[in-house]
Amino acid sequence: MATHPTAFTAVRARATVHGYPRQGPGRELKKAVEGYWAGRVDAAALHDTAAALRRDAWRRLADAGVHEVPTGDFSLYDHVLDTTVMVGAVPERHRAAVEADALDGYFAMARGTQQLPPLEMTKWFDTNYHYLVPELGPDTAFTADSTKQTGELGEALAQGHAARPVLVGPVTYLLLAKPAPGAPPGFQPLTLLDRLLPVYAEVLSDLRAAGAEWVQLDEPALVQDQPPAVLNAAARAYRELGGLADRPKLLAATYFDRVGDALPVLAKSPVEGLALDFTGPAAANLDALAAAGGLPGKRLIAGVIDGRNVWINDLERSLSTLATLLGLADRVDVAPSCSLLHVPLDATAERDVDPQVARWLAFARQKAEESVTLARGLNEGSDTIAPQLAANRSARASRAASALTRDPAVRARAAAVTAADARRPQPYAERAAAQRARLGLPLLPTTTIGSFPQTRELRTARADLRAGRIDATAYDERIATEIREVLAFQDKAGLDVLVHGEPERNDMVQYFAEQLTGYLATQHGWVQSYGTRYVRPPILAGDISRPEPMTVAWTAYAQSHTERPVKGMLTGPVTMLAWSFVRDDQPLADTARQVALALRDEVGDLEAAGTAVIQVDEPALRETLPLRTADRAEYLAWATEAFRLTTAGVRADTQIHTHMCYAEFGDIMAAIEQLDADVISLEAARSRMQVADELAAAGYAHAVGPGVYDIHSPRVPDVEEIAALLRKGLAAIPAERLWVNPDCGLKTRGWAEVRTSLEHLVEAAQRVRAERAGGQ
Repeated sequence: MATHPTAFTAVRARATVHGYPRQGPGRELKKAVEGYWAGRVDAAALHDTAAALRRDAWRRLADAGVHEVPTGDFSLYDHVLDTTVMVGAVPERHRAAVEADALDGYFAMARGTQQLPPLEMTKWFDTNYHYLVPELGPDTAFTADSTKQTGELGEALAQGHAARPVLVGPVTYLLLAKPAPGAPPGFQPLTLLDRLLPVYAEVLSDLRAAGAEWVQLDEPALVQDQPPAVLNAAARAYRELGGLADRPKLLAATYFDRVGDALPVLAKSPVEGLALDFTGPAAANLDALAAAGGLPGKRLIAGVIDGRNVWINDLERSLSTLATLLGLADRVDVAPSCSLLHVPLDATAERDVDPQVARWLAFARQKAEESVTLARGLNEGSDTIAPQLAANRSARASRAASALTRDPAVRARAAAVTAADARRPQPYAERAAAQRARLGLPLLPTTTIGSFPQTRELRTARADLRAGRIDATAYDERIATEIREVLAFQDKAGLDVLVHGEPERNDMVQYFAEQLTGYLATQHGWVQSYGTRYVRPPILAGDISRPEPMTVAWTAYAQSHTERPVKGMLTGPVTMLAWSFVRDDQPLADTARQVALALRDEVGDLEAAGTAVIQVDEPALRETLPLRTADRAEYLAWATEAFRLTTAGVRADTQIHTHMCYAEFGDIMAAIEQLDADVISLEAARSRMQVADELAAAGYAHAVGPGVYDIHSPRVPDVEEIAALLRKGLAAIPAERLWVNPDCGLKTRGWAEVRTSLEHLVEAAQRVRAERAGGQ
C-alpha cells in the first residue's frame, strides 16, 4: 500500500504508550518487594530499585522513538490501590497503620496482617490482572495526596522525557469500588462523585504545577454497558474537570472494547483529547467515530496495536486505519490499545524459541517499536517504512503457512463432536447419590483447592533438572518425597479429600501447555497477575492435541499412599485459553474445543486409573466474559460446552469438581449451573460469603465450597473466624451440599502458615458439625 509522502506533510503523529510492564527484565521489582517484606531490603533500597526500573523503562521507550512516556502507571503492588492512596480513601481499619508507616500501611491494605484483613481483590475487567477493590461508604472523606504522581512525573521530566501522567479516572474508580462494611443496603459508591471530583481537581492542579502538559484519565468502565445514570455522571465529571482553570490538558482514555454510548459523552466534554481502542471488537470504534462526526479540535491517541496479545501487528492494516482517522481528529497519535502491563517485556529475550516462530512475536518492547514505525509511516508516508512493512508482511505469511498452525486429525475430531458428547447422561441427584456411596464422606467435607507450597527446594530441584545438574530419576525421587510428605500432613490434619500438592508443576497452565502440541513456552515471558505474583503465559500457536497422559502417574502414585480419596487436578479449557496468549487466526470457540478434547482424554485416563474425584479448574470463566452484554451469550455457550466436553465422559460415581477464584460471579450464575459440575469451589473469604448468598438466590442446587481461608494474605485465620464463615455459608447452602476449603491453591504461601491454617480449617469444620449434631 504505497502512500504518497506529500499526503502527510502536515501530520505530526507521535508514538506513545498507556503504560509499561513494571517488573524489570529480571523481575527486580518482585525480588525487592519480597525482600522488603522479609526484612532483607530496607525502604530506601526498595524505592531506589523502583526508581531505577522506571528510569530504565522510560529510557528504553525514548530510545525506541516513543515521544511521550507514561508516568504514574508504575506501582509497588497495584495502580488502583495507588489511586485509593491518592484520594485518601484508606479504610478505617488501616488508617492507623498507614499513619504510622505509609509503606507498611500500603502493603497491609494489599496483603493484610494478622490483625487487619486486606482489601478484597478481583479481576481488572476481562484480564488476568487483579486489583485491590476500594471500600467506600457514605462517610468516606476524600483527601488529595499527589506525592507519588508528582514525584514520578518529576523524575521523568528531570531525565529529559516528555511525560504524560496516567491516572485511574474518577468514574471508573467509583464503579470499581464496593460499599464499605457497615454501609447501608443499596449504597452506591458512584453517589460520592461530587465529593471526589474536587480531590481530582487538586491532583490535576498539583500535576500542572509539577510540569504536566497532559494528564490521562483512564475510564475503561465506560466500554461496558452503562445505564443513563452512569453516562450522566461521566458527563458531569468531565464537564467539571474540563472546566477547571488550573489544570493540564486532559486525555480521557478507554480500552478493552468499543466505547458505545459513552463516545458522544466524552467527545462533547471539554477535554482536549481521547484515547480509543481500535483492535478486536473495539475496531467498531472507527465507524462509530466517523458516524459521530469525529473529534474536531481534539487529540486522538489511536490504539491500533493489540496491547494484550503477543502477535506482531498487521502494520499495513493499522496504517490504513490511521489514515482514515486523520480526517476525524485534529491530531492523531499512535499507541497500543491499552497498557502494556498485560504482555511480557521483550521478545528478543526468548532465545530458545524457534527463529521462524520468533518472527511472529511482539512483546511490550516490540509493540512500542511498532507504534514508532506506524507514526513515522503516518508522518512521512508508507514508502519511508517499506522495509518494515515488507518484513512484517513476510512474517505474517510465514505464520499463516506454517505446519505448526494446522493438524488435520485434530480438526476432524473437533468437527465430529455432537451435543451428546458434552452432556452427562445422569442428572445431578442421581450422580450425587452414587458419589456418596462410593466416597463415604462426612457432612461438611474438607479439602484444598489443589496446590501446596512451592518451596525453595522444589524450585531448586526444577532448576537443577533444567540445567542438567540432576537427572530425571533424582528429580522424580524429590517429587515423590514431597508428595508423600504432603499426603502425610493432610492425613494427620484430618482432611477428607486429599490432593497430591502439585510439586511437579511450574504453573497451572504452563505445566499442561508444555505437554500439549500447538503450545509454545517462554523462558522470560513474565506478566504480573497481582502484587509480586508473576506468571509466564504460554503461547497458543497451533492446533492442540495430547500425545500422552500428563497427570495420571503422579495422581495414581499419591492414591497408592493413602486410603482417602485423592483428587485428580486439571486446568480447564477456558482457563487454558484465558491464561495463555491465544492464537488470533481462528475463533476462540474452535480453539477451546480442541483443548477440551485433549483434556477429555486425560479425564478418561484418570478415571480408568481409579481416580474417584477429578477437579477441572476454571478460574478464568468469569474474567473472560465479554465486557458488552450483547457478546456474552455466544461466549458462555462455547465456554460451558468446552467444560462439559472435558468432563462429560465419566461414570455417575466419579465426582467432578471445578474451581473459580477472585471474580464477580453474580452475572454468570446460569453459566455456572450449565457447567454441571458436581462440586464448585469459589472465593468467599474476603467477600464474607457473598457468593454463597448469590448462589442460593439463583437456586443453584449442586454442591458448593465457598472459601473460608484467604490464601492471598499471609495472616492465619483462627478457628472461630473460619467457623463463623461456615455458619454464614450454612445460612445460604444446606449442609448436605456445603464443602469446606480455602479460597484458592496454596502454592504461594509458606508451610508454617498453611499448616496452621488448614488445621484450623479442619477444627472449624468439626466444631460446626458438632453444633449441628447437637441441634445448635
